[in-house]
Amino acid sequence: MIDRSAIPPRIASARAVVLSAGKVVRDMTVLDSPIPRFHLAVPVDDLDAARRFYGEVLGLEQGRSADTWIDWNLHGHQFVTHLAPNRAPRTHNQVDGHDVPVPHFGLLLTVPAFHELADRLRAAGTEFVIEPYLRFAGRPGEQWTMFLLDPAGNALEFKAFADDSQVFAV
Repeated sequence: MIDRSAIPPRIASARAVVLSAGKVVRDMTVLDSPIPRFHLAVPVDDLDAARRFYGEVLGLEQGRSADTWIDWNLHGHQFVTHLAPNRAPRTHNQVDGHDVPVPHFGLLLTVPAFHELADRLRAAGTEFVIEPYLRFAGRPGEQWTMFLLDPAGNALEFKAFADDSQVFAV
């Protein structure tokens, strides 16, 4: 059991996702960041499949839930899966010769956290839409990226920049 009593209340929920695995991984959460946290809700067609994917495969901590939705701690952000069996079709855009699914959402991680997640996803048998690869190698904005779908078909992108100051490089 992890003792959370020493964690300041204002960041306890942000650290909960990190400590739930029994270790602190500071680079995978906003923790005490001055940047506002976001709220994002996405449709899913099967809450049990969402619970397995987001809870077991991605390792997110589950918050409140009801018969039609589940709250998740997405590295300090409020992420909600809502039961919605009817969804709009997805499209794709060409980026670097890849069919990038639109819409999509995701996180910016550190390079070590990116590779740890890629390994975790591979171990879980995840089928990638776009396998992890390096974009802009040796240039401004160098980044690792990968795309995958959750069980409901929502597209997720995870990225890691070699230099965080170049997230908005042109």
